[in-house]
Amino acid sequence: MLDDLFVWTKIKEGDIKTFEQVFKLYYFSLCLYASGITGSKDAAEEIVQNLFYTLWKERDSLQIIRSVKSYLYGAVRNQALQYGEYNNVRERYRQSVLNAKGTLTDPNPEEQLENKELEELINRTLRKLPERRRQIFRMHRLEGLRYKEIADKLSLSVKTIEAEMTKTYRTLREEVEKYTCVL
Repeated sequence: MLDDLFVWTKIKEGDIKTFEQVFKLYYFSLCLYASGITGSKDAAEEIVQNLFYTLWKERDSLQIIRSVKSYLYGAVRNQALQYGEYNNVRERYRQSVLNAKGTLTDPNPEEQLENKELEELINRTLRKLPERRRQIFRMHRLEGLRYKEIADKLSLSVKTIEAEMTKTYRTLREEVEKYTCVL
């Protein structure tokens, strides 16, 4: 325990040689330990390197009450477990996106026909709109501009843009409702 206290005191004082000795003493075994938890040599090395970087960078504020060895192994364990959690969440998200894409990209022929008819209906309805209303709709929905940006480009008020979009949505909703009633 006294040796650990001495080592930690030297590191806190900025003794780079003592820090290098600790690094050389524990680096390889910490990487093995981390790779056993993460299952990835690269992730393990990154975790251990980040730990030593943080240890040196924040040496003034860190408090080690146990041995240096137990502090290092505990920190690596925590980081490796967080890495595993992060990867689990990422994998679940990736799977949900792939599942959603699978259901969206494989519609049956009837759904494909309905989607095509609905798209044609929307395009016909948009062509019937007054030119300014159609332009505002395209700027907002296709170009992704906000109402304020559209208002500035067309020298109109934001309220006018809101009113035109409301009218467009109402017209589209009415046409789609008529279409769905026919089906």
